[in-house]
Amino acid sequence: MKTLAGILGALLLLVQYPLWLGKGGWLRVWDLDGQLEAAQRKNAQLELRNGALEAEVRDLKQGQEAIEERARYELGLIRPDEVFFQVINTNVVETRK
Repeated sequence: MKTLAGILGALLLLVQYPLWLGKGGWLRVWDLDGQLEAAQRKNAQLELRNGALEAEVRDLKQGQEAIEERARYELGLIRPDEVFFQVINTNVVETRK
C-alpha cells in the first residue's frame, strides 16, 4: 500500500511539473501577463504623444499662428514694426560673479 501511495505521489508531482514550470505553465503566463501590461502602458503613452504631434502638424499646416509662435519662441524673431526689449535681472548677474 505504501508503494502505491509513493507511486501516486510521484505521478502527481510529474503531472504538476509542466503545469507550474513547463513551457506554457502558470509561472510563464504570469511573466507574460506582466510584459503585456508594461507594453500596453507604453503604447498608451506613445498614443498620447502621437496625438499631440498630430495636432501640432495639423496646426502648422492650417494656420499661420503656430508658425509665427514657433518663429518667435524658438528662433527669437520679431516683426519689422515691433520693438524688442530685453530685461536683465541684475540679482542673477551679481550672484554669478
